[in-house]
Amino acid sequence: MGAEEIRAGVRLTNLDVEMFDGAGATKRDLIDYFEVVGDRLVQQLRGRPLSVVRVRPGQEPFMQKNLPKYTPDFVDRVTLWAESSRREVTYALCDDLPTLLWFGNQRAVEYHPTLLLADFGKGPTHLVLDIDPPEGQDFSHAVRAAQLVREALIADGLDGAVKTSGAKGVHIIVPIRTGTPIEDAAAATRAIAVRAERLDPALATTAFIREDRAGKVFLDSTRAGGATVVAAYSPRIRPGTPVSFPVAWADLPSVTPADFTIRTAPKLLADNNSWVQEMPTPQSLPDDLLAEGHTIPVARVQAMHEGKRRARTRRKAEEPPVD
Repeated sequence: MGAEEIRAGVRLTNLDVEMFDGAGATKRDLIDYFEVVGDRLVQQLRGRPLSVVRVRPGQEPFMQKNLPKYTPDFVDRVTLWAESSRREVTYALCDDLPTLLWFGNQRAVEYHPTLLLADFGKGPTHLVLDIDPPEGQDFSHAVRAAQLVREALIADGLDGAVKTSGAKGVHIIVPIRTGTPIEDAAAATRAIAVRAERLDPALATTAFIREDRAGKVFLDSTRAGGATVVAAYSPRIRPGTPVSFPVAWADLPSVTPADFTIRTAPKLLADNNSWVQEMPTPQSLPDDLLAEGHTIPVARVQAMHEGKRRARTRRKAEEPPVD
């Protein structure tokens, strides 16, 4: 099982056990990785309510939002009302390396901070466009769709940084000015996605219902408000333990998600901090973008109503004829 160790004042156990089936890495490898990228990763997490995805031996991965009672006192936290579960949730604030290592020892592999800081009144700090290619398409399709989003951004005087999701897609992060209302940030995200879709509707779609996408790349504009997105440099629970990794726009066509794992990423980082270097300064959202966005229905709400309508239609079609 491996001897216990103390690093950054944190007691670590069972370091030589594989993290999960197909990880190709042990808990020791995960902790070693966190020690190398800790400053960069903590920079993405600091001050933000954090959800993590943990994996225990012999169990399916699960997302943890509420901190367990045995959490040590050195872990900063914030208690917020969770509208979805109608209860108060005590979230971690991963503000330092010891907290990150403690989470790693808990077999927390993935790190999903909110778009909001713990002080929700300041509004979201950035927009997120999640580019998700359909099953069977390679990463190049995600790259082409990401370039459509960037083209739409530039047309409105905006820009964003890009990273691999650590899965099969791409995340585009657009920093915005402090104090932007959540509703405006959500509207702008919808409008950007729709404008990118218009540039090449044969490639990309904003259709939230999977069966309506017709094999196109999904431009997911639903990350807004208290939503989360996996942090830059966070590992993912996938074969080989890939990580979500920043990429320069010029380099995006020449990489694949598999290039970036907890074993390869530290060597690629060296002394550069491309995520900071590539990230634009916070931007104001143009009026025309907001105006269009507020006319676009919220995808999840629209999909819910459409699902109910289709269910009613199916039930009616299945009713026996009346003699």
